[in-house]
Amino acid sequence: MSAEHGGASGLGGVSELGGVSELDALHLLVGSYTATGGGTATGISVVHGTTARTAAVMDDPSFLALSGDRVYAVSEVADGSVSAFRYAGGALEHLWDADAGGDAPCHVRVDPSGALVVANYVSGTVTAVSLEAAESHAASMTASDGVVSAHGSGDRVVVPEAAITTGVLPDVDGPVEDRQEGPHAHQSIATPDGTVLVADLGGDALHEFRVTGAPSIDLVRVHHLAPGVGPRHMVWLGDGPDADLVVAGELDGRVHRLRRDHTGVLRPIASAATFEGPVGESLLSHIELDTAGRVVVAVRGRDLVVVLDTADDGLSIVGSASCGGVWPRHFAQVPGYLLVANQMSDAIAVLPTGEDGVPGEAVAQIAVGSPTCIVPVPTTARS
Repeated sequence: MSAEHGGASGLGGVSELGGVSELDALHLLVGSYTATGGGTATGISVVHGTTARTAAVMDDPSFLALSGDRVYAVSEVADGSVSAFRYAGGALEHLWDADAGGDAPCHVRVDPSGALVVANYVSGTVTAVSLEAAESHAASMTASDGVVSAHGSGDRVVVPEAAITTGVLPDVDGPVEDRQEGPHAHQSIATPDGTVLVADLGGDALHEFRVTGAPSIDLVRVHHLAPGVGPRHMVWLGDGPDADLVVAGELDGRVHRLRRDHTGVLRPIASAATFEGPVGESLLSHIELDTAGRVVVAVRGRDLVVVLDTADDGLSIVGSASCGGVWPRHFAQVPGYLLVANQMSDAIAVLPTGEDGVPGEAVAQIAVGSPTCIVPVPTTARS
């Protein structure tokens, strides 16, 4: 792995369909698949305006998290890892690496507890890395050994095992034989109660843990979903203890709304199909709320973005539109636009959003190899 401070990516550039000058203000970090995972990228990309360039070379950085000036990236490979960078002036300075605690880490998030939480898809494990311990170790190594920003495998700063703990999801399966042969951790999300939910696509369950920055991971309870749902990504609807959880069912093509009962268990209160017809190879991916409280979800296979209303404790389709490419794995929202990472188009589609939340036709295509994750960089983190 190395950090690069200049030079355009071979896939960088933009095809503008509407001459949209406000896109010049875009500032993004983009995760991708590299040749290791069958992709075309070379690592993490930075997008300024509508031009992408490689900022850090690493294998399959498929998901990123940004906290202050720190960028965390998984390496979604066997015996996976997570890497930390300092982001400044459009450049990524490699700080340290940590064992992900499993195979194919596909999601990373900074938890309020002070732990970095990593979901490992293939092994069905979830790992907490103490950020305080990791940063302290990296600082001590830099002071004693003179490690500098751009470094290769010979001088990597590796977080010690004492700063890492891993929880193993139960060895269960589901009815979709080729996808649910065992547990598959896909995403973690903080709860209003201070716990962490982990979506288990393979086990049709949401595992609730108590995570600390020590680090520690302790199971609190398991919330079971209907067989074959295949929960992938989640988002909270509302604030505080009365918030509902909205879940994208990757395998059943539906969005599910859950609410805690008096015992603390999340129970379904509404569900809606995101398209008509058989599910087949139509797989839901990322899900978010827009500023009006509507649910936005991407559907691979059908290459759609679907918007749902959440009024009256329900879920109902507002509308759907083309994602502007092929295989929408992730998206991000910026004022006036939905940015869709179309993995198999080697591009991010820039879709204007209407008053009803449904996106219009793409006004630009930002060329990025096999994009899998988009993180808008706030103004405060750009210097």
